[in-house]
Amino acid sequence: MNKNVWLLFCCQALMNAIMSGQTIMASLIGYKLSGSALNTLPMAIQMLSVMGASVLASHVFSRFGRKPGFWLGCGIAFCGSLTFAAGIYSHNFALYCMGAIPAGLGFGIAQHLRFAAAEVADSHAKARAISLVLAGGVLAAIVGPEMVKRTHDLIGNYEFLATYLYLPVLPVITSILLYFAQLPPAPPKISMPIPFREILARPNFVAAVCASLAGYASMNLLMVSTPLQMVLCGFGVGATADVIRSHSVSMYAPGFFTGRLIQKFGVHQIIGIGSLITLTCVGINLYFPPFWGVFMISLAMLGLGWNFMFVGGTTMLTTAYTAQERVRVQATHDFIVFGSVAATALTSGAIEAVWGWTALNLTVLPPVLIAMAVVAWHYTAKRQVAVA
Repeated sequence: MNKNVWLLFCCQALMNAIMSGQTIMASLIGYKLSGSALNTLPMAIQMLSVMGASVLASHVFSRFGRKPGFWLGCGIAFCGSLTFAAGIYSHNFALYCMGAIPAGLGFGIAQHLRFAAAEVADSHAKARAISLVLAGGVLAAIVGPEMVKRTHDLIGNYEFLATYLYLPVLPVITSILLYFAQLPPAPPKISMPIPFREILARPNFVAAVCASLAGYASMNLLMVSTPLQMVLCGFGVGATADVIRSHSVSMYAPGFFTGRLIQKFGVHQIIGIGSLITLTCVGINLYFPPFWGVFMISLAMLGLGWNFMFVGGTTMLTTAYTAQERVRVQATHDFIVFGSVAATALTSGAIEAVWGWTALNLTVLPPVLIAMAVVAWHYTAKRQVAVA
């Protein structure tokens, strides 16, 4: 891994730390400012903005290149944190929700750091580069919560205001690190952009999207409702925090070796293993008593399954486009994937409230099984072509 990949690793860690801290604060602040069940609205708006960031990223990266695009994302994230702070200071729930828009856009643009890593890595090390940059989430799982813990009560009657005044430091540091990174310029302009229908018809793209979507959507669907389920089972906030922390570490820590596993065993095999691990998580939730250790193990397996499926899907995506098409295809992939994440953020709580924890877990089965079938079909088709 060269210097540029490690710089992108640090950038990913810093930008993910903002979201990590926001995940802890959003629903608490939302409830305090709204006094109603709208407490999850800021996070839902933020995830919708992450989806919309794919469209913005496509235009910016195509016209100006990677580095200016990431700098724009840092600036937008900076404004998002200050808007959140203004909402808290004025006790204005609507203003606080408005901060979720730039915050989501900044985070969404930062998700393209993994694609940039694949572009600056050696041709044989693309999977390792993608995996390593995503592993920056391990540091984010430490930095974000620790920042919230140490700053949330520094300003009198304005809980979390100091945190949002400290968070803008992270995109500033990210911008400085990006200055020293050598990233690809804007791709060559093509007279006629590739039609979306042609992108959606490519087998490599379809298989990559199915793997990434199933991994991310199933992970988010169960993760956002696990804290409530643990409270209903009688566990305290401390136990819930430990489970979510183990989940976060299991999501990102495998990034230090997932790329090597893909190089050794193949991307289809790693996606298949990730799917089986996710299904095992569902089985544990359905058939074992709701003890603290059971939640710990099942959420850790959920994070590992996500890592294998998402890294595998992203790696497979790098084979679905030419250099001129890369930004448009990558943005299309992320728009679909993060659209599903936004949908699960909006529906997870409703499914659990209406049909219960068992039904929520069963909801994971269809997308994962479909992804397994599509990836198996793609693997078989490639083998037949190779034999022919």
